[in-house]
Amino acid sequence: MSPALAVIDMQRVFGDADSPWRTPRFDEVVAPVRALAEAYAQRAVFTRFIAPARPTGAWQAYYADWPFALQPANAPAWDVVGELADVAARVAGTDGHGGTLDATTFGKWGRQLADLVGDDNRLVVCGVSTDCCVLSTVLAAVDAGVQVLVASDACAGLDDASHAKALDVIALYAPLATVVTTEQALALVAAG
Repeated sequence: MSPALAVIDMQRVFGDADSPWRTPRFDEVVAPVRALAEAYAQRAVFTRFIAPARPTGAWQAYYADWPFALQPANAPAWDVVGELADVAARVAGTDGHGGTLDATTFGKWGRQLADLVGDDNRLVVCGVSTDCCVLSTVLAAVDAGVQVLVASDACAGLDDASHAKALDVIALYAPLATVVTTEQALALVAAG
């Protein structure tokens, strides 16, 4: 069985040129993310970072800094980008019926992703941003005992240096976490 795939936060809020949360190399990772999502379609999920209805704890200060983000879950900013919307609608999802996994946290690891990973116990991760939501998801999955493979060229960070640093941190968790290329992650599907 091939690993599961988590496509992290490939949303308009991180891809739109006029967004305060724009990830600079977002457009460069759309094609490799699409290739992975299409290949892993039966064991894939797209995640979405969304704002909570009412922030609590330290999130209150966070959203005081980013008040534009206090939008409902159905706001266009939270949509998966148009270039990936069709494949996001087709993937198996955490319930086997397509769609996305929404979370109000940076890390997306939890029961839904654990169910998707299942007995195979391997997860490929791609998306944005490497130095925030990707890293948070990877470390939580590793703590849960999952072997995580991060497709480095299908991830983008807040800048090149932060992206590289995050990948370096992930590599420190070997063999629990491994930095791979999209080509290597696609080979895992072919090997089945």
